Amino acid sequence: MAAEKCIVLLLLAMAAGSTHGLEFVVTNSAESSDGGKRFDSEIGRTQAAQIMDAASQFIWQTFAQQSSTDRKDVQTVTLFVESRSGVAVTSNDQIRLSAEYVADYQGDVKTEITGVLYHEVTHVWQWFGNGAPVGLTEGIADYVRLTAGFAPSHWVKPGSGDKWDQGYDVTAYFLQYCDSVTSGFVAKMNSKLRDGWNLGFFNDITGKSVDELWSDYKAKYANSS
Repeated sequence: MAAEKCIVLLLLAMAAGSTHGLEFVVTNSAESSDGGKRFDSEIGRTQAAQIMDAASQFIWQTFAQQSSTDRKDVQTVTLFVESRSGVAVTSNDQIRLSAEYVADYQGDVKTEITGVLYHEVTHVWQWFGNGAPVGLTEGIADYVRLTAGFAPSHWVKPGSGDKWDQGYDVTAYFLQYCDSVTSGFVAKMNSKLRDGWNLGFFNDITGKSVDELWSDYKAKYANSS
C-alpha cells in the first residue's frame, strides 16, 4: 500500500507539470489528521505541486537564474505534510509543512500556504554564502513572497524593525528598498552569496554601506509618516 501511494504521488506531481525535467512530489503523511484533511480538501496535492513549480519559475526570474548553470543542481523538490511544530522547514530539496498549522490557520488557507511555499521553495534555490546572517537569507525568502504578492496582513509595515538583518518581513521590506536603489539588487546579492559572504556586498552593489542604506530606508518611512 505504501509503495502504491508513492507511485500515485509521483503521478500527481507529474500531472501538475515539471519544469525543465524538475519533478515536484507531494506526500501527505498526516492525511487522517484535521490538518491533513484540510490540506487535501482546500489545496490538494496536485495543486501544491503546481504552486511549487510556479514558485520555482518566479524565483529563477527574481534571481536572474534562467540558465540551469546559474542554479543548484536539483532534480526533485518534495513537500511533506506532517505533524510538527511551527509552520514549515526546508532542508536541501525537502520542505516539511506543519499539518497543525494548516488545521489551525484562520482564513484563506490556500493563499497562506501558497505564500509559505514561495518562501520555502526559495530556500531550495537560494545561495547561503559562508556565514551570511540568517536574517538576510530569511529576508530574501520573504522578499520573494512579498514581490510575488503573497505578503500576509500580519506582517509589519515597511520601515519597521530595529536592524537590517532582523529577518523575515523586516528584512524583506528593506531588501525591496535596496532594489529601488539598485535594480536587481536581490539577484545580485544572491549571486554573490554563491561563493561566500561579505558585508561589503551591499557597497559593491549599491555604492553605499549597509548602515547607510538602513539609515536612508528608516528616514524614508519616518519622513512619510
